[in-house]
Order: sequence, then structure tokens, then C-alpha cells
Amino acid sequence: MKNLILIRHAKSSWEAPLHDKDRPLTNQGMKDAHLVSSHISDFIPKTYMIWSSSAERASETAVIFAQNILYPIECIDYKDELYTFDENKLEKVIKSCDNGIESVILFGHNEAITNFVNKFGDAFINNVPTAGFVSLQFDTDNWDRIKKGKTKKIIFPKELK
Repeated sequence: MKNLILIRHAKSSWEAPLHDKDRPLTNQGMKDAHLVSSHISDFIPKTYMIWSSSAERASETAVIFAQNILYPIECIDYKDELYTFDENKLEKVIKSCDNGIESVILFGHNEAITNFVNKFGDAFINNVPTAGFVSLQFDTDNWDRIKKGKTKKIIFPKELK
């Protein structure tokens, strides 16, 4: 079994004249990240790796989640290739995961996340919102062979408010 949790970065700011990759979270984004991360402990595997896009908004979201689920922030694996909006590129990164790793929590971007969970999960999601959490499970021992899996849990901030 392989477990994959995809989390879209929390709401980010468009106010400052920054490159897209450098945009930080808004106050609401921080609140939503704390809110969702405080409701996931029953839905995460016992052992896992955290991967995050190197974009500021994704890495800030990953740090908030890591702190709230007691994952060492220095162990977060930041990957430039996760700064993508293309589900095919996202799929390529996921399928390159070492097979010794059973579970990954991944922080990334839309449209890649919504399109990926609709391709590989068994529940249609119109749009994974910012700070949205989607857990997928695959009946395989090889990341490169993942195909249609089971959508195990969906948590969106608006449902917790």
C-alpha cells in the first residue's frame, strides 16, 4: 500500500510586487492552515515524509502543518519540481518516490493537485481549495505503478468553520 496526502498551499497574498514563487501566506491563509492541520491527526499514517514545493506559500503551509502534527520542520524535503501547476509533472515527481517510503504528505499548487486527485482518486472534486487536504491510497508497493486509487479523506477549511 502507498498513501499520498496532497495539500494545496494556504491562501497567499497578491499585494506585494513579488515573483509568483515568493508570495507569502495571508493572515487568513495562516489561520486556515492551522485549522485544517489541527483536524488531520486521525487521518495521517504513522510514518511519512513531507515534501513541499519550494514556493514560499507552499513552504510556509508545510511548516505550519509540520508544527501542528509534530513533524520535525528540518526534515521537510523542499523540491523545486513541485512548483508546478501541471498534473503530469506532479505525477512524474510522485512516481519517482523511493519505494521504501510508504506514505508522503505533499504540499503543492493548483491546477496540478485538483487534476491529480481527480485522475487518481475515486471521488470527483471540483476544486481543491487553498489549505485543502485530500488523502489517497493505492493498492501497490511501487510508486511508479500507481493507478486509480481510493480517496480516503477530504478536509476543506470551509467545512471546519
